[in-house]
Amino acid sequence: MGKVKKKKNWYEYLWIATILYLTLGLFNILFAWLGLLCFFIPLIMSFTKKDKAYCNKYCGRGQLLELVGTKFSRNKPMPKFLKTKWFRYGFLIFFLTMFVNMLYVTYLVFNETTGLKEVITLMWTFKVPWRFNELTNVTPWIAQFAFGFYSMMLTSTILGFITMALYKPRSWCVYCPMGTMTQGVCIIKDKIK
Repeated sequence: MGKVKKKKNWYEYLWIATILYLTLGLFNILFAWLGLLCFFIPLIMSFTKKDKAYCNKYCGRGQLLELVGTKFSRNKPMPKFLKTKWFRYGFLIFFLTMFVNMLYVTYLVFNETTGLKEVITLMWTFKVPWRFNELTNVTPWIAQFAFGFYSMMLTSTILGFITMALYKPRSWCVYCPMGTMTQGVCIIKDKIK
């Protein structure tokens, strides 16, 4: 008797959404706003569920890293320092600082203190040489937020692929800022109970 193939659940295909998000954002930066779903859904789930359900089941980026990592990962153990609480919370603070900075730049554009900067940056430093569609019909601060948020999402995905290649496929998940935040929410909820 042959093996029965297990039917996949719908959420096992969320890696496709990650690829679509990253691709569509390169052609129209306004798609970057969809990335807020990856920001709010995990937090809402961590407040309403007992565990890190989003990270464990629904994270499209984690699924993509797992999928690509089956072929391209060295499958080596991560260095211990990447798993430490100090590194994970330090990285979260760094990421949140970059997020607040992005909000501040968006505010400056909203306030008309500065003009729209149509640029995607990787690792908060390197500018992506890409020509974007004309954004004349869009309120500048809406576009500015999209450029900043997409830059963060693209940077974190690249960091995920680097650690996937060097170590185990889902190594990024160990120090992912979103995962650290949702874990923190779960810990605080447990202490309150």
